[in-house]
Amino acid sequence: MSIIHPVLLDERREAYAGSSVCFAPRCAPLRRTFFGVLAAPAFVRVVAWLLLWESAGLTGTAATALKAAPTDAGIRPTCSEIILRQEVLKDGFHRDLLIKVKFGESIEDLQTCRLLIKQYIPTGLFVDPYELASLRERNITEAVMVSEDFNIEAPNYLSEESEVLIYARQDSQCIDCFQALLPVHYRYHRPHSKDGETFIVINNPDLLMYCDQEFPILKCWSQSKVAAPCALKSKDICQWDNMKYRSVYENVTLQVPVGLTTHTSLVCSATLLVTILCSTLILVAVFKYGHFPL
Repeated sequence: MSIIHPVLLDERREAYAGSSVCFAPRCAPLRRTFFGVLAAPAFVRVVAWLLLWESAGLTGTAATALKAAPTDAGIRPTCSEIILRQEVLKDGFHRDLLIKVKFGESIEDLQTCRLLIKQYIPTGLFVDPYELASLRERNITEAVMVSEDFNIEAPNYLSEESEVLIYARQDSQCIDCFQALLPVHYRYHRPHSKDGETFIVINNPDLLMYCDQEFPILKCWSQSKVAAPCALKSKDICQWDNMKYRSVYENVTLQVPVGLTTHTSLVCSATLLVTILCSTLILVAVFKYGHFPL
């Protein structure tokens, strides 16, 4: 058994006193304080922990977090999106332009609202006003021409852009959708020297909306006010909201076949020969089977 000198023992005690390790006599008061806090009543422990937090500088952080939580958790109102889609049906020189509009809100909430589509018809197309009148009589569409002095027989290079108002109807296959149908026809185009085709671009229409009462969707997407008839057969003028929307396609492009200038002589010669042949056959039939009174 080794014997430690008293001087060395005092030096070791002083060294341990400056470190994090302590002997039982020195740590006894600290242990009594710690276990005393645990044994105290609940409110005393709460006060003790708050004092510890205050001394550590955590009270301000906790209070700030508690105040910021309700603000971050709040729900901001959002606007439902309006989506427009244009499609061209059928083939050939006579097409149908189908326009569909989808709302984020239920149509049941928009029963008092009406939807009007202002479609711009480019010079390469035309809409027959007599055909529209027939479709209105059969309750197929509710469209009316806006432009006056409209010539449906003018070629592309002599015509002007026209406008059509279409009162959209609810889509039976979509709960929150409207749709409108417009028949369009190709105009005659000049022949080209190289390419045997040309393109017609149909731009997106103006979407107008009129409601008897205010809705959040009007406040969100209304851009301006536009004066237009309240209904197809009404002479009253209403102030419609010009709505902002998102289009599925930027625009609709149609491909139109045209003649080539290099075929001009061939086409003219063939047309002249066919005309002479048909005229000759008609005259022969008239003189052979016709009865001429004397």
